[in-house]
Amino acid sequence: MNFTYPKNEKLKSKITIGLLFSEGKSVSKYPLRLVYYSGALGNPESRSFGTDEKIKMGVSVSKKHFKKAVDRNYFKRVLRETYRLNKHLLIDNLDQPHAFMFFYQSKDRLSYEEINTKTIQLFEKFIAQNSKKPLPESGLNLENK
Repeated sequence: MNFTYPKNEKLKSKITIGLLFSEGKSVSKYPLRLVYYSGALGNPESRSFGTDEKIKMGVSVSKKHFKKAVDRNYFKRVLRETYRLNKHLLIDNLDQPHAFMFFYQSKDRLSYEEINTKTIQLFEKFIAQNSKKPLPESGLNLENK
């Protein structure tokens, strides 16, 4: 497995970000939210979508909840790290390119371990809603969490 978060996987296109918020769908697992858009990303003529470009991911933490940039940057680093370590859950179950925006939406300061657990649950919830492939057993129960 490739546990990297390369530059070509980062969501930077204003057009794609606009599509996410205008036509995207959302999945939530408190305090995280994943907004996604499936289909062609950016300009299809200028890119070939290989395994590395199957996903474009961006992260965001609200200034409303965390006034200090230091705090927002900390949670963005944690979100990027949990994505990096668990992106194989998404890549293995996607059949077309997707753009994702990953949000931390609470004033609660959860630990890294709690955020990592919630990220896995969120990705499994996304897969369950959007994939026809069966979910691999990860040992986490989605009910009552």
